[in-house]
Amino acid sequence: MQVISLQSGSNGNCIYVEAGGRKLLFDAGISGSCAEERLALHGRDIRAVDALIISHNHSDHISSAGVFQRKFGIPLYVTPRCLSAAQTRCSLGKLKDVHHFRSGSSIRIGSVSVHTIPTPHDGEDGVAFVIDDGRHRLGILTDLGHVFQDLGRTIASLDAVLLESNYDPEMLANGPYPRFLKVRIKGPGGHISNREAAELLAGAAGDRLRWACLAHLSEENNSPELALRTHREVHGQGLSLCVASRYAVSKILTL
Repeated sequence: MQVISLQSGSNGNCIYVEAGGRKLLFDAGISGSCAEERLALHGRDIRAVDALIISHNHSDHISSAGVFQRKFGIPLYVTPRCLSAAQTRCSLGKLKDVHHFRSGSSIRIGSVSVHTIPTPHDGEDGVAFVIDDGRHRLGILTDLGHVFQDLGRTIASLDAVLLESNYDPEMLANGPYPRFLKVRIKGPGGHISNREAAELLAGAAGDRLRWACLAHLSEENNSPELALRTHREVHGQGLSLCVASRYAVSKILTL
């Protein structure tokens, strides 16, 4: 299994996963040309992607879904409620190859299963993902809302995870955001902090988990250095860690 973060953050999200002979994209919050160019840097052709799977209706996750489909011919997988909500806030254009799934169900693409996990994030009908190719299990766990029941158990079942580590509480409290936005981010439908993510990993990660990639970092209320430092303070040096950039494609992460 190979994983590439094309971008991760409130300015746009898109994750590429290659598993079981299938090529999958999760979310389409960056432009089609950007996705195409960043995949090409690693020798991948976006037109060979088998499916685009959407987590929720916020524009940083779905705004380019129509472009990905029309320009590159990628089938779109999305829940009906998510798609309906997205069409009221994004200009997705004409869609013709749409496959609906139900949050909490599994999507089968070839030999790969994508298990969807309903989240309490304030998007419409939002989900996180576990990708299982029969040998390895990868989690894409971002826009979580809060640390909800069974999240730790899910992480304990994984070989690798891209995990939201969105903000530092002190930076958020002292930063420029208006009060309503600070309340939303810390609230039950917002995001989880560096420390919450670190404690989640410390409590759940066992011998099976090979690496964690910290994702969806806030630009105003976090930094890669601070996120990594917080995680090291909580769970030491035993786990391989990296950070998914808000601005650039990652290296190939391998299982």
